[in-house]
Amino acid sequence: MKVNQFKPWVGEEEYKEIEGCFTENWITEGPKSKEFVKQLLDLTGAKYGVLAPNGTLAIYLALRAIDLKPGDQVLVPDFTFLGSASAVEMAGGVPVFIDVNKENFQLDLDSAEKFINPKTKAIMPVHIYGTMAKMDEVMEFAKKHNLSVVEDAAQAIGVHYKDKHAGTYGDVSIFSFFADKTITTAEGGLVVTNDKKKYEKLLYLRNQGRIERGSFIHPEIGYNFRMTDLQAAVGLVQLGKLDQIIERKNKIKDYYFNRLSKIKEINFFKPFDGADWIPFRVGILVEEAEKLMKYMSENEVEVRTFFYPLHKQPCFKYLKDIIPETLDSKNYPNSIYGYEYGICLPSFPTLSEEELDYVCTVIEKYYE
Repeated sequence: MKVNQFKPWVGEEEYKEIEGCFTENWITEGPKSKEFVKQLLDLTGAKYGVLAPNGTLAIYLALRAIDLKPGDQVLVPDFTFLGSASAVEMAGGVPVFIDVNKENFQLDLDSAEKFINPKTKAIMPVHIYGTMAKMDEVMEFAKKHNLSVVEDAAQAIGVHYKDKHAGTYGDVSIFSFFADKTITTAEGGLVVTNDKKKYEKLLYLRNQGRIERGSFIHPEIGYNFRMTDLQAAVGLVQLGKLDQIIERKNKIKDYYFNRLSKIKEINFFKPFDGADWIPFRVGILVEEAEKLMKYMSENEVEVRTFFYPLHKQPCFKYLKDIIPETLDSKNYPNSIYGYEYGICLPSFPTLSEEELDYVCTVIEKYYE
C-alpha cells in the first residue's frame, strides 16, 4: 500500500460550483469572492477582510498595513515555513528569529525578549500545526514593548484560543488556503483586521492603489493582489465541508494517539490548555527520526520532517551583517530539536482507516 503525505479533499461539489463562474460569465474576483470573504469573517469574527493570492503575499500585505519601514525588525519564530520570514524581507524589513517551546513549537517570549531593540517594530506569532500560541501573553508582551502584532494563522482556520478565533488577536492577521491547508482554494490567502484604517490601506494596496476597479485614477501606490471567483467557488464549497473536515481530522489524530501512544519511544505534539487543535499535521517526536522515516519511505508511507530552522537557511546568511546573533544556533535549541526529532504523519481528511492502520502497522513493526 502507498500512503501519501497529503491529498486535497476536492471533487464533484467544487467542480459544479466552478461551473457557475462560467454560466454567470464572471471568472475574475467578483460575487463569489465577496461571499467567500463574508463567510470567512462570520467564521472568524474579524470585522474586515481582503483576499490575497497566497499566504506569503497575505503576510506582505499585513506588514505593509502596519507601515513597516525599510530596516524595521520583525520577530519571527525560527520554527516556521520560509514564507513567514521572506515576506518580511519582501516588505523591506529584517526578520529576527526567536526560538519556540519544546512541547508544541509555538513562539517563546523569553527568547523574543533577548532580541528586543529600538528597531523592533512587530512580532509575528505563527500558529503552528493547527493549534495556537498563548495569544493573551503575546499581546501583553507586544504592549510592553510597543510592538504591532501580525498573526500568521495560515494553518489555523477554525482554531480558537480561549474561545477567540485565531487571527482576531493581532493588529493584522492572515490565513492561507494552499492545497494542504484545512480548507483550500488551490492557492489563496486572507488578511483580516479590526482596524478600519488598516482595512482601507489594504484595499488600496491590493487593488492597484484604488478602491474600485474600472477607474484609471490611482490615489495611492498599490498592486494586483486579487484572487478569482474560480478559486472562491472552491473555497465556498470547502467552507461548507469544514465541520466534516474538522471531525475527520480529529478522528485521525485520535486513531494515531490510541495506536502509537503504546510505543514508549514516541512522543506527541501537544497543544496548550485552552487551545483548539485541528491537526494541520499530526506530529510525533522520536530519537533517530531519520532512520524511522527511511523505513517508512521504504514501505511506501510518505513522511516529512518538521520545519528546517530559519536561522540555518542559506538564503538568510545576509543577516550576519545586520544582526549576527540571529544566526547563532545556541539561541534555538528547541527549533533544532523539532527538526531533528520531528516527523509529520499523513493526516489528510480522506485518509482511510485501512491507510491509517497500515501507517501504524509500519511504525509498530519498526519498533518491534
